Amino acid sequence: MGVYVSVRGWLECDGKQLAAVQEVIASHEDDHYSHGWGAPRRHLNWTHYVFYGADIRESAVDWLLGQIREIARIPASDDDGDRVTGLFLARHEVDGTTEWRIREGGLVISPGAAGHRYLDR
Repeated sequence: MGVYVSVRGWLECDGKQLAAVQEVIASHEDDHYSHGWGAPRRHLNWTHYVFYGADIRESAVDWLLGQIREIARIPASDDDGDRVTGLFLARHEVDGTTEWRIREGGLVISPGAAGHRYLDR
């Protein structure tokens, strides 16, 4: 049956960056795990959010991380210098939970915080 990783989290960006995020996601369309991406039906206020939630095979983790790394590299779109930011929790069936933090143009992966252990089933 394979090993699965439960991935859930979000990205935060502005409107110009959102278009670039959507382009990255579309360029990695696989007609399966790519359906885990979603966004609010209507935009509210100033920050745009993009969410991911799915149980994926361990073999697909690199596919998803590749997209997230590409998204993290999207430049700031105005003078305030804000980059795409985000947080994902990935619970591996064998190895436990890790945090994927998107900030400052990169992706940082670290062990999951103890406060998130209640999410482990």
